[in-house]
Amino acid sequence: MKIVLAYSGGLDTSIILKWLIENYNAEVICFTADIGQGEEVEEARLKALRTGASKAYALDLREEFVADFVFPMFRSGALYEGYYLLGTSIARPLIAKHLVRIAQEEGAEAIAHGATGKGNDQVRFELTAYALEPSIQVIAPWREWSFVGRSEMIAYAAQHGIPIPVTIEKPYSMDANLLHISYEGGVLEDPWNEPPAGMFRLTLDPEKAPDQYEYVEVDFVEGDPVAVNGERLSPAALLTRLNEIGGRNAVGRVDLVENRFVGMKSRGVYETPGGTLLYHARRAVESLTLDREVLHQRDQLAIKYAELVYNGFWFAPEREALQAYFDHVAKTVTGTARLKLYKGNVIVAGRKSPISLYDKSLVSFDEKGGYNQADADGFIKLNSLRLRVRAKAQPKD
Repeated sequence: MKIVLAYSGGLDTSIILKWLIENYNAEVICFTADIGQGEEVEEARLKALRTGASKAYALDLREEFVADFVFPMFRSGALYEGYYLLGTSIARPLIAKHLVRIAQEEGAEAIAHGATGKGNDQVRFELTAYALEPSIQVIAPWREWSFVGRSEMIAYAAQHGIPIPVTIEKPYSMDANLLHISYEGGVLEDPWNEPPAGMFRLTLDPEKAPDQYEYVEVDFVEGDPVAVNGERLSPAALLTRLNEIGGRNAVGRVDLVENRFVGMKSRGVYETPGGTLLYHARRAVESLTLDREVLHQRDQLAIKYAELVYNGFWFAPEREALQAYFDHVAKTVTGTARLKLYKGNVIVAGRKSPISLYDKSLVSFDEKGGYNQADADGFIKLNSLRLRVRAKAQPKD
């Protein structure tokens, strides 16, 4: 049997590689997606080969990740449960897409992943796989093996001489990409526990951030960011630059108890510095360029869109249909936002657009601007008609 494993080199997939070889008597091909983790991608590839993989792919997907997944999602204005910028959620369909493609090219009967049976990622990987290859076999070791927890897995790794990046004393898991780093498990499972001070990797602690403001300008053209401080950059380079700027100003930390698709609540801690800057910059430009009703409707639909991404339905027809709407709306999002950053705070300091709907003469107290204030009398009376009728009909209290 031939299996293609989504391999990160972390605790779970390090164990799974050896476990698949032993329990399925399989030839295992590993695939590691480079979506911004850094040097650990090549380290994972080499580690996979040393641990028994017959072949190991490490593909640079950074530009595809940002251009074809992150930016389209950001056009929707999506936030899950008011806080989460969906950094892990949006990476999974890209990884699963290439996992399936490699399986097809290698003639593999199955794919495997390291997502637990309690989490969302198992759903995201498998919904994508079945959407792209309905006949694919999926192996999810967490739903099969007898390991009770990570302490037993750490012992298994030691028994087989597999180096792992966690210890019993520091067992929380991490997931990193260009959009964010997520932390969960271990000491973080108690929602009363504050995250360990040395845990964060992308952002400075607000107390250690600079004592002066930093300004940053982000340019948008037809819905997508194209430049930072006047310098045009590729999608991946742009997000990397914003991560650096946001990170040194302590921007982008979120500590959230969220509702998983499988039905339980979980605590996740996230760092999304560049994504947080993009979110606020986009909304600043949108405030100038989007019609009121279009903006309000977009925000209502963004809640549903965020749920679809979070729940793993990236390749579902309803997400694709909503995407077409959001892409159409975003065509008028052209302009520049100026943000003022200070110790974790993001303050909109200015916004401008060549196609702005903002008309100073209309709102100014010093100009008429083609607006007759007396017209408001009839507008208010018509809108209050039903309220006045209701008030007359109700018995007096």
